[in-house]
Amino acid sequence: MSLVAAVVAVALAANQPMTLPSNFDRNVFMPADTGAPANGGSAGTYHPTRSAAGLAARLVANGAPQDLQLAEKALDAVLACQELHPDDPHYGGFWWNREDGVVEDLNAVEFVLAHLIPMMIEHGDRLTPEMRKRVLASVRLGIDEVRRLDVLIAYTNITALDVENTCLAGQLLDDPALVERGFRKLLMWMAFTDTNGTVYEFNSPTYNRVTLEALSDLCRLVKDQRTLIQARTFATRIALDVALHMHRATGRWAGPHSRAYFYTTVCSDAPEIESFKRMIAAGGHPPRAGLPAWLAVAADTTPVPMQVAESADPQRGLALTTYLGKSFAVGTATKEFFDQTNPFIVQYVRPGQKRPGAIFCRYLMNDKWVGASYYDPDKEGKTELFDDGRFYGVQDGPRVIGLYTARGWGLDSSAKAAIIFTGRDQVDEIWVGGKRVTNLPADVARGSVVVVASGDALAALRPLTITDLGRGAPVRLVEKDGYLVLEMYNYLGPKKTFWEMEWPGGFYRGQPQCGFYAEMAERADYASAKDFADKVAAGILKDEAAPPFTYMATSDRPWTVEYTRDGRTLGIRVDLMQWEVKRRWTQAGDVPWPLLESAAARENRDGRVVIGDATLQCGKEAGWLFACPEKKLWVAGYHGMTPAPLSLAVPGGKIEIEAMGTGTVVWHDGAVTIDALGLKGTPKITGGHLASG
Repeated sequence: MSLVAAVVAVALAANQPMTLPSNFDRNVFMPADTGAPANGGSAGTYHPTRSAAGLAARLVANGAPQDLQLAEKALDAVLACQELHPDDPHYGGFWWNREDGVVEDLNAVEFVLAHLIPMMIEHGDRLTPEMRKRVLASVRLGIDEVRRLDVLIAYTNITALDVENTCLAGQLLDDPALVERGFRKLLMWMAFTDTNGTVYEFNSPTYNRVTLEALSDLCRLVKDQRTLIQARTFATRIALDVALHMHRATGRWAGPHSRAYFYTTVCSDAPEIESFKRMIAAGGHPPRAGLPAWLAVAADTTPVPMQVAESADPQRGLALTTYLGKSFAVGTATKEFFDQTNPFIVQYVRPGQKRPGAIFCRYLMNDKWVGASYYDPDKEGKTELFDDGRFYGVQDGPRVIGLYTARGWGLDSSAKAAIIFTGRDQVDEIWVGGKRVTNLPADVARGSVVVVASGDALAALRPLTITDLGRGAPVRLVEKDGYLVLEMYNYLGPKKTFWEMEWPGGFYRGQPQCGFYAEMAERADYASAKDFADKVAAGILKDEAAPPFTYMATSDRPWTVEYTRDGRTLGIRVDLMQWEVKRRWTQAGDVPWPLLESAAARENRDGRVVIGDATLQCGKEAGWLFACPEKKLWVAGYHGMTPAPLSLAVPGGKIEIEAMGTGTVVWHDGAVTIDALGLKGTPKITGGHLASG
């Protein structure tokens, strides 16, 4: 044994065994979950393959002899869940659970490889020769499946895993073709996103975290410098989105969310700002992994109040607006992305309480309510309430209009839009139509303004026209399992089919109307909740729809909603026949589709980005600028695929670069850091200096 090998062996032997997760099942050497599986089926005990792969990787990283022995047993269990029949269309894929026996969830191979490949790069020599050989063979088969699947670049978090796994598998297996495929996939994904604004799976507390972790692991381990800088720049831009949506007062990731689990929606998990700052702390200078330190400044010092607007896909009509106030954050999506979407959500401060309050919307069929999920039905927050609706929204500052209809009609006994407040016991006052309500349920008359006072925030809700598809469908406030709920029913009655909702069909006259106007306010800004209610009620509301007619696919039936007060207007128009949004506007005109627009950060493809006294000049590809003058910090990003001249002028200084490709330029109190591809010439710096290191 060499001296180095002996030293390593002694060090590993000194390691303490890792504490195993409480759900570790020693009978099969895999963690176990209880509940119903993700792909349906009966409740029971299941053993997720990706969890076992992650556990094996952690055991190998810890390196204690007992851990290494256990890791090989866990790896054996993982490899037994790989599809090895060459005639199977998903040869090389993995079962999601040990119990499945077939590849159904096509993402499983990505999640498993994201554990196995870094493990082999960093610590593969800790495994026995036989296990190393088996894992490498498994990776080869798995990455072939990844290549065949070639996931759509709009599927953000899985594309990130594809890029990570392909680049690193190419490195591990010494396969230049894989390295090149991974790099090209990264370029395609980045170019697609640059055209739209933000990532397609926009502002997701769960899936954007997966994306950032995949890019961080890639940056930590990849040797190809093109891939490193491209991935690092892209991760920084995605993380800037996260920083801009961190609400400092609550510590929560402000909405709207393209996809979010219920525990995030109701704020029952740890504040997202904690995990975000841990990810930043994992970086270096420059960050090989993790995220650059200046993002912590961005999360802590953005102006309040501030509105952030950006697009995810203008062609599909996907965009998001977030308003971050002193005590609350409110966000609205232009439309739903998925049944996990939070298209309208508010988080707000409740002084002295463990959790902030949350307000969110859903369209619910058959009085569906919060139910157990496949994750862990016995733990708080591990439940779901998926949205059954199709949503359109528009927002300006703390004002929102939201319109809803059902995603589909079947044999139904109820259909309603619901605005849900967490913590009924933390609601201090409820006002309906200018009168205080102390007993629930309480009916809400057409045109009435509902105001809820809770914590440091005031929430006003004004139901719009609600089509009754039966008789006496209520609009009411109720308490349900500790939640306060404003229910706006389109139907409540005997279970029935809705012939008039079928298109093509002989009786179709358009979707039923259902929607709301919402407005948030700081509680300290009003003498009382009633004063705020009176203020909202004084606004001019236009809520008009063309008369119904039997549809022959020849004309629209517009529904126009507009609210005006104090010189500000917010409006939206949809076609009830095709349920398509036709226009969204404010007092400034039609709402644009910006790549990124806020007081702290801006992005466009014009070649010139300005925030305050700072100006970025670059090529006419995606360029962005973040500004924090009080910290003397400015950061510019350029995503050009070919090098172009770049200059950044800030108060008291300027940097001029002959040409650079994808990369970032950081100016922090005169110290300049450049991390870019295709850098040409010597940067010319006035009023500052090139940072060392």
